[in-house]
Amino acid sequence: MAPRAVRRLPTRSCVACRTSRDKHDLIRVVRRPDGTVQADPTGKANGRGAYVCTDVACITNGIERGTLARALETKIPAGLREELVARIETMSIEGGARGQE
Repeated sequence: MAPRAVRRLPTRSCVACRTSRDKHDLIRVVRRPDGTVQADPTGKANGRGAYVCTDVACITNGIERGTLARALETKIPAGLREELVARIETMSIEGGARGQE
């Protein structure tokens, strides 16, 4: 029996800096079918998705330069930046707690 091939990790590009990274190292932002725009922690929500780095500068640039709006083909709501920054902070807290175990 032949050995199984190693599966590649899925990669995506950040819409702000265009850097290709592992899909799980980015935050997915989704425009849902009802038109709302929000972060998608599961990566499985229905709708048009775009990925952004877990860096505040990338999030800010993506919103200010309009690259996130173009990728999602809609306007970005005012509170999305704060939602994404809060998600980064919770991710770093969870990651730090795991590292101490």
